Amino acid sequence: MLAWVGGAVTLLGVVLLLVLAVQRGWLGPLPRVLVGAGFGLALAGTGVWLHRKPAGRTGAFALAATGIATLYLDVVAATTLYEFLPVFAGLAAGLAVAVGGLLVAVRWESPLLASAVVVGSAVCAPMIVRGFTPELVTFLLMIQLATAPVQLRRDWSSLTLSAGVPPLLASVISSAWLGGGGSWANTAAAGGAGLTGVVLALIVLRRRENDPAALSLLATAVLPMLIAAVLLPKAQAVPVTAGAGVVLLAVWAGRRWWPGFGGQVAGLAGLLALLQATVTQFDGPARAGVLLGEALLLVVAAVGGRNRGALAAALGFAAIGGLLGVVFDVTPALLIVPRTHAAAEVTGALVVATLILAVSVALPWAAARLAVFRGPAEDLPIWLLAGVSALYGAAGVVLCGALLAVPGRTGFLLGHALITVSWTIAALVLLLRGIDVVALRVTGLILVGAAVLKLVLFDLSALDGLARVGAFLGAGLVLLAAGTRYARRVASR
Repeated sequence: MLAWVGGAVTLLGVVLLLVLAVQRGWLGPLPRVLVGAGFGLALAGTGVWLHRKPAGRTGAFALAATGIATLYLDVVAATTLYEFLPVFAGLAAGLAVAVGGLLVAVRWESPLLASAVVVGSAVCAPMIVRGFTPELVTFLLMIQLATAPVQLRRDWSSLTLSAGVPPLLASVISSAWLGGGGSWANTAAAGGAGLTGVVLALIVLRRRENDPAALSLLATAVLPMLIAAVLLPKAQAVPVTAGAGVVLLAVWAGRRWWPGFGGQVAGLAGLLALLQATVTQFDGPARAGVLLGEALLLVVAAVGGRNRGALAAALGFAAIGGLLGVVFDVTPALLIVPRTHAAAEVTGALVVATLILAVSVALPWAAARLAVFRGPAEDLPIWLLAGVSALYGAAGVVLCGALLAVPGRTGFLLGHALITVSWTIAALVLLLRGIDVVALRVTGLILVGAAVLKLVLFDLSALDGLARVGAFLGAGLVLLAAGTRYARRVASR
């Protein structure tokens, strides 16, 4: 412990010395770099010398880690502070130093040394670069790339996390640091961090099924790109997020190559990116409509691929799209307040209401096919929620259709009369189909109750004239026919 604490303090002292030399003007830029390189080589060489004897290996690990991290930070300073090295040459030199340090760790069979080199360089690099910038993210990516050969040969989960987290975290902080001044350089760095994290996580998952560190890295790799895209204009943000979603969904589609939960985790992250791309690109009724359409596509994929994860994603898209549709498009005010609406507004509401109805029917059907839920008799609250959503969508479809056919108050009254009658007809169909199926019978009776409540609580007060008469006569005649037909069917059995 003393040796490792000493190494950490020494490394921090090197960083403070470099910063102080810049502030006070000590020596020149080139002597500073040379002194730092010499100090790092001396520490690493001392560590190698101590490692020859078993009694000195604890100190050897700490000295070697401190020396290698010092050399890496010296390369960062020579590239970003003094510009002695071009960017590509500096990145190549940093990669060489990191690879050399990790090869020493592999030779000594020390995951602690490997993690110490990575963490020491990652923690001190922002002090040398003077902030969180795309250049810092790129240098941290060099460290992560250097760990790839080690991760192919050794099962060192600590190295996976210590190398994977710093680039992602630095990229997120860099995006926040830039504020409203998002740039393609920052987004490119975030994309590199995300892509590198995904690739290395998949490499590890091929070797170690369901490795927690690799799964965590895979789940969070897309976040820097999504955060960076928030700062970009729509024309740039949408391709970035949609591209990330396509890549991750491709990993999901090829999940048979990734044993365990790797494919599912990538799929959920890809759907999150696709959700952001959709919300960014569309507004108005199109936003809710596209989200609900994507939910229907996910339902088809879930049933076709027997994938419950896709069904859960469909539920998420449907919930967000349905909520947006109810708040902004098919609003309760549209359904209960008679006023004039523009034809474009009603058309958009009609499309959204149709999709709400379709999703409300498709989701429970798919859940039943995949045996996620049991029948309505066993999971009644869930099916009731789906039924209420379907009724809301159906009411929106009928009312919007009536408003498009007959604009104004007349269309509103006609639409509500048709809604009441349509509910009773649907109840009749469910009752007749439910003679042998308890769930359908119960649903039909509940729908009858809903239609009667609407007649008494809404139609009686809100409608007038022929609309009120038509609603009561139509619903009453359908209920009479339903009762008569149902009694005859039951008596004949």
